[in-house]
Amino acid sequence: MTPPSEQRPNQFALLRQRRFAPFFWTQFGGAANDNLFKFAFTVMVTYRAQQGAWLSPGVMVNLIAGLYILPFVLFSATSGQLSDKLRKERLMRGVKLLEIGIMVLALWGFVAGNVGALLACAFGMGLHSTLFGPAKYAYLPQHLNSVELTGGNGMTEMGTFVAILLGNLVGGLLMSLRQGPLLAGMACVLVALAGAFAAWRIPSTPALDPQLRVRWNPLAETLDNLRTAARDPVLLQALLAISWMWFYGVGFLTQFPVFAREVLRGDEQVASLLLVVFSVGVGVGSLACEWLARGRVEPGLVPLGAIGMSAFGIDLYWAVHALPRPPALQGIAGFVAQPGHWRVMADLFLLSASAGIYSVPLYALIQQHTAASHRARIIAANNIVNALYMIVCSGYCALLLALGVSVPALLLSIALLNALAGAWLVWRQPVYGRRFVAWLRQRPRAA
Repeated sequence: MTPPSEQRPNQFALLRQRRFAPFFWTQFGGAANDNLFKFAFTVMVTYRAQQGAWLSPGVMVNLIAGLYILPFVLFSATSGQLSDKLRKERLMRGVKLLEIGIMVLALWGFVAGNVGALLACAFGMGLHSTLFGPAKYAYLPQHLNSVELTGGNGMTEMGTFVAILLGNLVGGLLMSLRQGPLLAGMACVLVALAGAFAAWRIPSTPALDPQLRVRWNPLAETLDNLRTAARDPVLLQALLAISWMWFYGVGFLTQFPVFAREVLRGDEQVASLLLVVFSVGVGVGSLACEWLARGRVEPGLVPLGAIGMSAFGIDLYWAVHALPRPPALQGIAGFVAQPGHWRVMADLFLLSASAGIYSVPLYALIQQHTAASHRARIIAANNIVNALYMIVCSGYCALLLALGVSVPALLLSIALLNALAGAWLVWRQPVYGRRFVAWLRQRPRAA
C-alpha cells in the first residue's frame, strides 16, 4: 500500500527539482520556439505579400505545415533508436544546438525576406521536434517514480500547450510591428539560447540500450516497433487512442480561423481568443489528472475524457445555432458582450480540458507498459501514427468542406466519431471501462 505521504504527490514541486525542472524548461522552450517561428512565418507570407509572392498565401500556409510534419514521417523511427542508444541529456543538448543553428538561419531569412531559407527552417524545426519527442517521453520514467508519473506527464503536457499558446501570441504580436521580421528572428534565437542553457542542466540519464545497432530504414523499423507494441494489446490500444486524440485536436484547431470569422462573426482577435481558451483548457485538464488519479496511472480517466470530448463538442454545435449573426466582424469586446458566446467558450474550454484528461493517462500507460530498452522507439513509432492520423484528419476536413458541409456540422461529426472511437476502445480493452466504474465508485470516499 502506498504511504499517505506519497498518495498525493505535488506535481508543482517537481519544478524545484533538478531531475525535472531543466527538462521541463528545455521542452517548454522548444515548443514555444516551434510555434513562434511558424506563426511569425505564416503571418509574414499572409500579410507581407511582397515577401512570399512567388506562391499564394493559402499554398504557403499549407506548405509550411507540410514541411514541419514531414520529418515526423521520415525520421521518427531513427530518432527513437537514437533515444534508446544514446544518453538522453547528450541527445537533448545536441538537439538544442541544432535549434540554435536553425534559428540563426531563420533570423537571416526574416531580415532578408528569403522565403526559401525560412521554408528550410520549417523543415529543420520539424526535425528538431522529431528528434526531441521520443527522448522527451522516455526521459520521464527514468527520473520519476510510479506515483509521480501521471503528475509529471500532466505538467509536461500543460507546459507544451502553454508554450504553444505563448509562441503563437508572441509571434503574431512581433510580426504586427514595423520591424516585425527582425524582432521575430531575434526572439527565435534568444529562445533557442535559453533552451540550450536549460538543457545543459539536465541530469545524467544513462542510455538504456547502448549496444543497439541503428537501422536506417524508417518503414521497416516502424513496422517492427508496431509489431512489438502489438504483443501487448493494452499498449497497442493506448497508442491508437493517442493518435485518435491528435485527429480530434487537429480537426478543431484547424477550423478556428474560419469558425471565428464565418460562424461567430469575430475578427482575428476573436480567433486568437479561441486558441487561448482551447490551450488553457488542455493545460488545466492535464494538471487535473494527478488529483483525479490520486497519484496513480489511472486508465479509468480515459473514458471520462472521451465522454467530455464528445458531450461538449455536441453542445458546441447547438450553442452556435442560437447565436445572432451581425453583418460586421466583431472584436473581442463585442464578442464577449454576447451571453451566448460564453457558452461557446465554455464548451471549447471543457472539451479541450477533457482532451487533457484523456491523453495524460495514455502517455503514462505507454511509459509503464513499454520495456525500458524499447520505450523511445515505441514512442517514435507512435509519433508516425500520430502524423498519419493528422494527415487523414486534414483530408477528412477538406473533403467535407468541399462537399459544402458547414464548419459546425464538421465539428459535430468529429465529436460523434469520438464517441464511436471511445466505445471501440472500451470494447477492445474492457480494462478502461472497469477502471472507469471503479474510479466513479471511489470518488465519493476520496472527497
